Amino acid sequence: MNYPQHIAIIMDGNGRWAKKQGKPRTAGHYKGSENVRDIAIAANDLGVKVLTLYAFSTENWSRPEDEVNYLMKLPSVFFEAYLKELMKNNIRIAFIGEMDKFPAETRKVMENAIEKTKDNTGLILNFALNYGSRREITLAVQKIASEVKDGTLEVGDINEQVIENHLMTADYPAIDLMIRTSGECRLSNFLLWQLAYSEFYFTEVSWPEFTKEELVKALDIYANRHRRFGGL
Repeated sequence: MNYPQHIAIIMDGNGRWAKKQGKPRTAGHYKGSENVRDIAIAANDLGVKVLTLYAFSTENWSRPEDEVNYLMKLPSVFFEAYLKELMKNNIRIAFIGEMDKFPAETRKVMENAIEKTKDNTGLILNFALNYGSRREITLAVQKIASEVKDGTLEVGDINEQVIENHLMTADYPAIDLMIRTSGECRLSNFLLWQLAYSEFYFTEVSWPEFTKEELVKALDIYANRHRRFGGL
């Protein structure tokens, strides 16, 4: 089966799922974090190499303070509960985004997860935290401009590969498939450059209810698509 090597997921619908259950939005985020474990292990078992999850965007800081504070603590809760299990499954943890705005305790937990799993050779579970694609591209342009100013890069040498090398995903293969849960059909400032020729899959299923079977369904649909990349 021609399954994707790099999948990106916009994990949407935690709050709406919680509302339907008569629970606070934070309960939805907790349930969603449990599902991260399940889907990461499923993707690893299916031979996926990289799974990039949109966990906290640059725009999410505008949410209610109590919700943001909970989301800041969620990495600690998640890794305390599941890091050993992820280790057993040979999964490596990585992050993209700007981490300096996170509390020191949260950053320490994230750095520990990276260090503990750095030698694992299975799925790379890549969390996009405090990430926004426009911000990422802006930072890349600034770095390139600085190199031109320093004389280490010529303007005429700037091409698509140079730009990609300055993005936060430079170490990862191209994204084959982008999945968004919970019925919304937009990118929400997620990996705008990287998704230029990715396949998209939108589902009404909310993230807390997105099971391994739903993942396989998305992968099967992907496998039956013919990717032309602008050709015939």
